[in-house]
Amino acid sequence: MALKLLVVLAFISAARADSHCTAHGGVCTDYRYTTCRGGYLQSLCNGDSNRRCCVSCDDACQANEAYWSGSDDSCTYAGGLCKHDTNYCPGGYVSGMCGGPTHRRCCLQETGSPTITPSPTREFRGVWVATVSNIDWPSSRHLSTEQQKAELVTILDRMVELNLNALVFQVRPAGDAFYDSQLEPWSYYLSGRHGSAPSPYYDPLAFAIEESHRRGIELHAWFNPYRAKSKSASYSLASNHMANRFPQYTYDYGNYLWMDPGAEDVADHTYDVIIDVVRRYDVDGVQFDDYFYPYPISGTDFPDTATYRAYQTSGGTMSKPDWRRDNVNRLVRRLYSGIHAEKAHVKFGISPFGIWRSGYPAGIVGFSQYDSLYADPKLWLEQGWVDYLAPQLYWMIDPPQQSYPALLDWWLDQNPLQRHIYTGNYLSRILTDGWPVSELMNQVGLSRDRADRLSLGNIMFSMKPFRDNSAGAVDAFKSQVYTSPVLTPAMPWLGSRAPKAPSGVQVASDSIMWSGDESGDVRVWTLYRQEGDGCLSMVKVLGADTTTTTVDPGTYMLKAVDRVGNESSDVTVEVP
Repeated sequence: MALKLLVVLAFISAARADSHCTAHGGVCTDYRYTTCRGGYLQSLCNGDSNRRCCVSCDDACQANEAYWSGSDDSCTYAGGLCKHDTNYCPGGYVSGMCGGPTHRRCCLQETGSPTITPSPTREFRGVWVATVSNIDWPSSRHLSTEQQKAELVTILDRMVELNLNALVFQVRPAGDAFYDSQLEPWSYYLSGRHGSAPSPYYDPLAFAIEESHRRGIELHAWFNPYRAKSKSASYSLASNHMANRFPQYTYDYGNYLWMDPGAEDVADHTYDVIIDVVRRYDVDGVQFDDYFYPYPISGTDFPDTATYRAYQTSGGTMSKPDWRRDNVNRLVRRLYSGIHAEKAHVKFGISPFGIWRSGYPAGIVGFSQYDSLYADPKLWLEQGWVDYLAPQLYWMIDPPQQSYPALLDWWLDQNPLQRHIYTGNYLSRILTDGWPVSELMNQVGLSRDRADRLSLGNIMFSMKPFRDNSAGAVDAFKSQVYTSPVLTPAMPWLGSRAPKAPSGVQVASDSIMWSGDESGDVRVWTLYRQEGDGCLSMVKVLGADTTTTTVDPGTYMLKAVDRVGNESSDVTVEVP
C-alpha cells in the first residue's frame, strides 16, 4: 500500500510540474533533441534544465516527447527524477530508468532539506562589502582608525571561517575614495568629513589588500562610475570632487547628483581613477555594479539633451538610446583593455541587473536595463569585454516571472567566449524580506549544477548577515555549503603558464616549512592532504608571505598558485 501511494504521489508531482507548461498551451520536451517552431519557455517543466516548454509542438515534437516521457515512467513511478548525472543527487543515481543519452539517469531524490551540490575544487565565493551609507563597513563614520581596522579584520576572519575567497570592496561609492587619491576626495562615509583623511592616518584599501592577501583572499575593488552623491547625505562636496570639477555635466536627478556618461571629460576622469588604482594597488580585480545611467524616474528623462545635441552637431547619427548605450559600451571596452595593459592579471568584472530585457528568456517579466539603464551586458559578455559577469539574480527560485534558474540559464547561453559567470545573490533578504537561509543555499546549489556551462561561483550581497550570523546563516553555510576551502577559478585567457613548485620544503613533527616566493608570481600556496581512500582534500589556502604551517600527521602535497589561478606541480611530504 505504501509503495502504491508513493507511485501515485510521484506521478501527481510530475504531472503538476508539467502543468505549468500545459497552462501556456505547451508541451514539455528536451530542447536539445526537438525542433520547436514556437520557441521554448524555461522553468515550466519537471526534470533537469534541458527539459523545456515548447509552445508550439508539431507531430515530430509530440512523438519525441512521447518517447521521452514513456521512457522516464519507471523513474517517475519509483519517486525519482531523470537528470543529467553530473548534477548532484543526494539519493544516488540508478541507470536504465530514463530515456535519452546514457548520462540521463534516475535520481532518487531526498526531500525535506536543501539539496546542496558538494563543494567543487574551484569556485568563486565572493561577498560584497558596501561602504556607501556605512552599510557593511565601517559601521559608523565616527569610528577611530583602530576601530575601523578591527571591524575590517573581523569581516576577513569571518570570511576565513566561512571558506569565502573573494572580497568585493566598495572603494568609490560616489566620486570619492576609500584610499589615498590625488584625483578624488576622501569619502564622507569614512570619517564624516568629505575630503578629510583618517586620523591617525592610514590607507583603508592598502590595509584591506594586505589583510586579505595574508588570509589567501582575493580583493576586487568595486567602483561606481557615474554616481556623484546621494542627496540624503548631508555633506558638502570637496572642491576636487568631480561634480565641482565638471559642473556642466552634473545633474540633479531624483535622489542623486549624477554625472553625464556622454561627456568625454567624465569618461576620461572615471577611466583615470580606475587605472590609477590598478597601477598603485595590488588589487586582484576591478568591478562595476548595476548603476550606469540612473534608474529612471517616471515622467522625467535624464537631462543630457545638451550633450546629445553636441554629439549630433559633430555628425553623430545614433538615436539617443543607442548613443547612451554606446557611451557606456566605450567605457567598458576601454577599461578592459586599459586594465590588462597596466597589469595583465587583474580581472575585470561587472555585476549587472539580473534581467537584460523583459521577455528574455520567454516568460520573464521585469525591468529592462538595456532600455532604462542603457547597459548592455549581453554585448559585453559576447565581446569578451569582461573576465566575469555577475548578474544580480535577486529573486527566489520559484516565481516564473523572475525565475532564478531560467535567468541563470539564459545568461549562460550568452557566453560564446567562455568567460566566467558568478551569480549575484541577495543574502540580505534574510533580513529585509524574511527569506529562509535555505533559499540562498539552494540557489548556490543551482549555480553549482551548471558548472559545466561556466557557472563557477556566487557573490553574496551583502556581508552584514554573515557578519552577524543572521538567522544562523554562518552556521548553515559553513556546515552544508562552503565546507572546505577552494581556489577561485583559473582564467586561462589571462595566462596559462604554471608557477614553479615550492622549494626548500622541510618537515618537522607538527609542521611544514618552505622557502618564500622570490619570483613575485605566487598569490597563494595550497596544501592538500591525502585521505585514507587515496583522494586529496584541500585543507588550507595560505597567503603568499606564509612559509610555515602546522598540521596533523599524514601525507601532504604543497603547491604554488599564481595571480590568475594556475597551480604548480606538487611537493609531497610525510609528516610523522
